[in-house]
Amino acid sequence: MQVRTRHTPSFGVARLLLAPGEPVQVESGAMLATSYGVTVEARAQGGFLKSLARAALGGESFFVSTYTAPQQGGWVDVAPNLPGDLNVLELDGRVGWCVTKGCWLASASTAQVETQWGGFQNLFGGEGGFMTHVGGQGPVVVTCYGALDVVTLQPGEYVTIDTGHVVAYADTVQSRLRQMNQGITQSLKSGEGLVFDFAGPGQVLTQTRNPRGLVSWLQANGLGARS
Repeated sequence: MQVRTRHTPSFGVARLLLAPGEPVQVESGAMLATSYGVTVEARAQGGFLKSLARAALGGESFFVSTYTAPQQGGWVDVAPNLPGDLNVLELDGRVGWCVTKGCWLASASTAQVETQWGGFQNLFGGEGGFMTHVGGQGPVVVTCYGALDVVTLQPGEYVTIDTGHVVAYADTVQSRLRQMNQGITQSLKSGEGLVFDFAGPGQVLTQTRNPRGLVSWLQANGLGARS
């Protein structure tokens, strides 16, 4: 699979170029268009229980859509719900990435998306919470709300980032999830009131806008969901 992006950095769209018969995993509802003859199958990725964990903990859809190119090859265009940039992670089979809620968009069929990853045991409460993990090989498309910043940490270098601004970080980066204000009880699944402490070496991808801030603004202005 090859990836070509357009309309970045504000309204990114990724075109996934597929070889004859090649499949690609796409977040449910992210497809914008396909070339003629591409087929789609929505399935519970990894079985019912793993898909339930992915939806409840990872913030992704219960189903993952698999698009398969016809014998002449084809393409799939994918786009996120929120305006912002796209980034392509090229997995080499050695270093995986932890991706936050709603930021995974698509990946090659040779990549794996997990919520119950052993590395999450080091996080607050021993749970992955709102994180998913991508490993294996091939390109992975992640999306952000706003512009994308890349923080490159040297060995022994530290940084603290609000969870709402974290898109993804490499496995080589050490991480700790904690409450910014220890006296306030917050939700681990939503990430509200929590920050990440990161230690290098490795990269951390961040977004310049916080989706929770958008939700709060909509609610404050009477534009939130009504029951």
